[in-house]
Amino acid sequence: MIHIKTPKEIEGIKKSCKLLAELFLKLEEEGIIKEGVSTKEVDRFVESFIKERGARPAFLGYMGYPAATCVSLNDEVVHGIPTEKRKIKKGDVIKIDSGINLDGFISDAARTYYVGDNPPNLIKNLMASVRAAFYNGISEAKDGKKLSDISHAIEETAKKYGVSVIKELGGHGVGLRLHEDPFVPNYGPPGRGPVLKAGMVLAIEPMFSAGSGAIYTKKDGWTIATRDGAFAAHYENTILITKDGVEILTEL
Repeated sequence: MIHIKTPKEIEGIKKSCKLLAELFLKLEEEGIIKEGVSTKEVDRFVESFIKERGARPAFLGYMGYPAATCVSLNDEVVHGIPTEKRKIKKGDVIKIDSGINLDGFISDAARTYYVGDNPPNLIKNLMASVRAAFYNGISEAKDGKKLSDISHAIEETAKKYGVSVIKELGGHGVGLRLHEDPFVPNYGPPGRGPVLKAGMVLAIEPMFSAGSGAIYTKKDGWTIATRDGAFAAHYENTILITKDGVEILTEL
């Protein structure tokens, strides 16, 4: 069942989302994502930031997940477990996905970064594609439209950029729990699924590959990677559907 958030719930979710947006800004300002840093160091920074502000990492312990952050490199799409041994290298494509539980209100967002000064055109195109797909998708997130209108806009963007949608993964409702109804595919025909209504809070998250889009789960039981070893990218924000349009809650 899709839960329409109350004004009080929306107020709490917005605070959680603002804090998450500040976290991503801090990651960039502090230069945490750089060559030689372990993925666990990134995770420790995120966990400390969240806890110092009186909140809890929404991912830590969720279904047994052992970290505050998913740090996925190169061919990994999502759910990469941070470790001390794994160091970030020049040329890496790194996806940071995290969420915050602030007083019971949940936010969720992800970004993709390139480690280095000048990404190759293939990577530049891939990173641009997920960001563009997010914005094109939410342009359809309007009161009275259908859920798959978002999905279709995301898929059409992937086609435009010549990249592949990772079809097994998608967005979801969020706010009171980390994953709520509805599931939001990143592909499909328009005009299908539930009617979008003001008060819905969704995590919209295009995930694309520069290769075939086929995926598998690694032996750790969490990390999802591309079967052909192609680079993957991920861009996610928590959004609120309103009577007047849409608000991106995890952007400052």
